[in-house]
Amino acid sequence: MHRIPYWRLSGFYFFYFAFIGVFLPYFGLYLQSLSFSALDISILMSQMQLMRLFGPYLWGALADRIGKRVPIVRLACLMALLVSTSFFLIRSFEAFLVAMAVLAFFWSASLPLVETLTFEHLREGPERYSRIRIWGSIGFIATVMGAGALLDLLEITSLLWMIVIPLVGTMAYAMAMPEAEPGLHPADHPPVWDILRQRRVLALFSACFSMSAAHGALYVFFSIFLSDHGYSKSAVGGLWSLGVLAEIAVFFYMSRLQRVYSLRTILLLSFSAAVLRFLMIGMGVELPVIIVLAQLLHGLTFGSFHAAAITAVNRWFPGRTRSRGQALYSSLTFGAGGLVGGLISGWTWDHLGGALTFALSSFFALVGLVLVTIWIPEKDVVMHRASAAI
Repeated sequence: MHRIPYWRLSGFYFFYFAFIGVFLPYFGLYLQSLSFSALDISILMSQMQLMRLFGPYLWGALADRIGKRVPIVRLACLMALLVSTSFFLIRSFEAFLVAMAVLAFFWSASLPLVETLTFEHLREGPERYSRIRIWGSIGFIATVMGAGALLDLLEITSLLWMIVIPLVGTMAYAMAMPEAEPGLHPADHPPVWDILRQRRVLALFSACFSMSAAHGALYVFFSIFLSDHGYSKSAVGGLWSLGVLAEIAVFFYMSRLQRVYSLRTILLLSFSAAVLRFLMIGMGVELPVIIVLAQLLHGLTFGSFHAAAITAVNRWFPGRTRSRGQALYSSLTFGAGGLVGGLISGWTWDHLGGALTFALSSFFALVGLVLVTIWIPEKDVVMHRASAAI
């Protein structure tokens, strides 16, 4: 009987998203403290998405070719840790641009490969994925709240130490992570590009692109938006944490939800929630209760959306195409979509203001809703009850 390395996988997710919990909400504030403009900040932060355009696929193709994923994950974590130490020394836009690009290129390798490893270890029990992935959400909450509270007391430069610590954790768990024996898959599965040309796959990836573009302004400017309207850093951290708590709740119950509702229904609900959420943020920032409700919708706009999308990708890309399928999902969704959303929001933030920028985010989500409604029919996402994937 195959033994699942539950805590070693969960520990990696914990520290991976603990890094995100420090970096994503607060690094923009650090860059703002160095007097970078909104456009400069959006360009620098968008390097994480830019490298996801091609990085995950290159790393995924290499992993599929050599049949090993763990050595690549270890290399990626080591390089990310080393590059992060350069933040202590640099101040110019050009130096940050290079450092962010190198960090992002290696960082983009690890998560898609670990996602594939997790499903390979789970084998016939993929419904347990959410119980492992939930530790990533817990890691995010731990650092986003802790960092917010500390930054109310300490100088913003202390953020750099808070970034390094979880990267040390990812390196430690990457060293402890076991390789997975690939499952038995038919040798006659279609080539990756034939799968990618299927209408359902094109529609899903296009909709996922739109959802990630909708989140672009949130990930780059949400903390700045709240700070500019008088919210403390502790309040900012609390609001980020609230969203992830909603995400945790969704992950916890996802296997039950998928036994009742189809993936298409879950995707439609997720995109509808995103349309509403970003309008609420843009128009209701002066009312904390509206922002609280908007953050609770993160459980749908990320939690249920990601769980449903990654399940479909895991099903539609079989065998040795799976690493590349996950890489394409990461590249086209969080890479291309996040890049477009982040860069556009950098321009609109200076020219149109925060409210209209988040209204544009709502429009991106609406485009995704239309794509799922029209181009992903129910029959393409119906799952057998015995194999509900998350």
